[in-house]
Amino acid sequence: MTVSYVTFHLGDGLYGIEVLRVQEVLTEQALTRVPLAPPEVAGLVNLRGQVVTAVDLRRRLGLPPREEGLPTTDLVVRVGDEVVALLVDSIGDVVEVSEDDLEPPPDTLSGPMADLITGACQLPDRLLMPLDATRTVALGSRA
Repeated sequence: MTVSYVTFHLGDGLYGIEVLRVQEVLTEQALTRVPLAPPEVAGLVNLRGQVVTAVDLRRRLGLPPREEGLPTTDLVVRVGDEVVALLVDSIGDVVEVSEDDLEPPPDTLSGPMADLITGACQLPDRLLMPLDATRTVALGSRA
């Protein structure tokens, strides 16, 4: 059996979210900051009248912040009834991965990444690390 992932870049890493979880991909949207929100909450975005939480995925994964002025892409995902915009550096391709090709997450992962990455798959040109969408959008859980 194969699983399709929408891939995206954060720094040098290639990550993925299952296609069935992705609602849409948008260019950078205007953010409204939320006072006293967790640090990974970048703000709120208005998607055609629906107010959606925007999560800075770099912060969520414990990665260094992106350089000032570099654009982001909003990967809008749906988990149950919740819609969340994940801020990523750029979108890659949709790739199909055989479940047999998915390895366990690398032992070298630590912090939030160790909790959110579900596995690893060697693609022809780089390593893909799929994320658990449910745990990624659940801001109350911290590694």
